[in-house]
Amino acid sequence: MTRPSAANLEPDDLGFEHVPETDQSFENALAKARDGTRLTVDDAVELLTTGSDAPGIDRERKEAVLETADRRRAEVVGDEVTFVANLNNNVTTACNTGCLFCNFKDTAHRFEADHDGEHAGFTKTPAESREAVAAALDRGIYEVTSVSGLHPAFALNDEHHEILRGVEDAASAVNYKPPETYATDPGTYVEQMNAMSVDGVHLHSMTPEEAYHARRGTDWDYEQVYRALADAGLDSAPGTAAEILVDEVRDVICPGKIDTGDWIEAMEGAMAAGLDTTATIMYGHVDNEMHRAMHLKRVRDLQDRTGGITEFVPLSFVHERTPLYEHGVVDGGASDAEDELLIAVSRLFLDNVENVQTSWVKYGDEKALKTLSCGANDFMGTILSEEITKRAGGSYGEFRSFDDYVDLITSVGRIPVERSTDYRTRRRIDPDEGPPFGPTLGPRADGTPLLSERERAERGRAK
Repeated sequence: MTRPSAANLEPDDLGFEHVPETDQSFENALAKARDGTRLTVDDAVELLTTGSDAPGIDRERKEAVLETADRRRAEVVGDEVTFVANLNNNVTTACNTGCLFCNFKDTAHRFEADHDGEHAGFTKTPAESREAVAAALDRGIYEVTSVSGLHPAFALNDEHHEILRGVEDAASAVNYKPPETYATDPGTYVEQMNAMSVDGVHLHSMTPEEAYHARRGTDWDYEQVYRALADAGLDSAPGTAAEILVDEVRDVICPGKIDTGDWIEAMEGAMAAGLDTTATIMYGHVDNEMHRAMHLKRVRDLQDRTGGITEFVPLSFVHERTPLYEHGVVDGGASDAEDELLIAVSRLFLDNVENVQTSWVKYGDEKALKTLSCGANDFMGTILSEEITKRAGGSYGEFRSFDDYVDLITSVGRIPVERSTDYRTRRRIDPDEGPPFGPTLGPRADGTPLLSERERAERGRAK
């Protein structure tokens, strides 16, 4: 389809079929949530809107939803708040997708060797990625998260390059230009995965959108792609690029991206390849509460079929430097009350996903700590770098130290727990202990690693 420009969108006339209107009552929906009955989409809409006929969110009803979610959180995961020590190593900002909610991109032609202008973007070679990870290991991280722009020269492997070189008018047909076109060659996805797999670090990378890019122009399925990436060192896949899993919203904010069906198919392929995944939602732009509820249903259905989602990650839209905001399509992001309700209803609706993450990068410390009483139980990672939110205008995203985590979590009466990426290994933290991080995972109190040699060997065989 023709991609809309944000400048041509009319915020009051987006023509959505799905609107937040139901025949359910707020009282019935809340009663079901309190009883632990599986919620419907209409139930979720009532809880997200607080079922009020008046504009805005009813404060007392909101607090009832938050209290219900907090009780459910305590029943499911107790008072532990988990976190992980990680690095964000995003390989490139070169991207032609044109998402209207994003400022983490630089038009790919600017990276071409014969381009005269300057730009603020970057592309890392595999060697540079390896250097970044190795340096971060010395600071104690044991997870690398990598989410990158869709650089036209990126291909899965050498075979993929050969296939793409044979496509007629490849730049238009499959968004491909060969590496020699660019000032910096990003290498292949397989080479980047190999490069970032340093000393047993857990590699969390390749969104469904990136997996689509890594199979474009071929008849390969997602499982084949993810198996090749797992063989190269990939340990788990982030379920980002989900935004809102309702195509009428995607057609507005990211028409150049994969549709809902492809996102789900990619996630199923990653899990079929033996990889754990996360799942996300990015809300608070042109979407409404019905879209958010429909999204939750699609994630829950996927988890019913696969069981491979380790956590759900709500991402509140950061608007300040995005095309949607700059052209007046939106006048801001979600309110504090909307953020709290989204966390809470995620906990209540996703009865098959154990962990719900809150984001100090999106919310800041005070608000993120508040959401730990709204149903969330995971406090993200140390994140040695976070360009995506900062480029969109966010105020947070700098390095968070181990001591910061312990102090913040204990300040609200909760128990800080260092975790492995897949949640299979956890370690309660004594606030009086020093930082436990090491090159693989921090040692337990008795000095042994969080992952034993046998566990690491088994994880390697599974890959």
